[in-house]
Amino acid sequence: MPGDFVDFGDFVQATLPGLLRYGHALTGNPHDAADLVQTVLEKIGSRWTYVHEKTGDPLAYVRRSMANAHVSRWRRTRRENLVADLPDTRPHVPADPFEHEPLWRALRTLPPRQRAVMVLRYYEGLSEAEIAGALGITQGTVKSQASKAIASLRMKLKSADEGEGSGAG
Repeated sequence: MPGDFVDFGDFVQATLPGLLRYGHALTGNPHDAADLVQTVLEKIGSRWTYVHEKTGDPLAYVRRSMANAHVSRWRRTRRENLVADLPDTRPHVPADPFEHEPLWRALRTLPPRQRAVMVLRYYEGLSEAEIAGALGITQGTVKSQASKAIASLRMKLKSADEGEGSGAG
């Protein structure tokens, strides 16, 4: 169990695959996920003794830190950046294998907190209490965010299905 690790290296080795999956679902691509996980683990590593002894559940603390860091990064980067000249060429970006998956596209459009709740609930399989602890919110907030996210996903997937059906006729 991740809470049983005294050594930070053992903790990272045991939880890294799950943290990368969680980061990928939060950010939408594996490269940003790796950056997010690295940034959070770097900060946690320097305070590991405190995190391990005081939080009770280091994995939940790391997940909450990842969600908070992702939201902070999203807030910083969503602003417009004005530049004097447009770049001459576009860099080659490999295609995301999930780019055309309707559920994945709909998940990307959710607000960060709703996406985090959905990922922790349905991708990581956590309970409402565990999600609330990991994100530092109440169980009621978890339920309302999940409900809003599910309603939004249903509406987006329904409109995507209707769009495909009308184009085939």
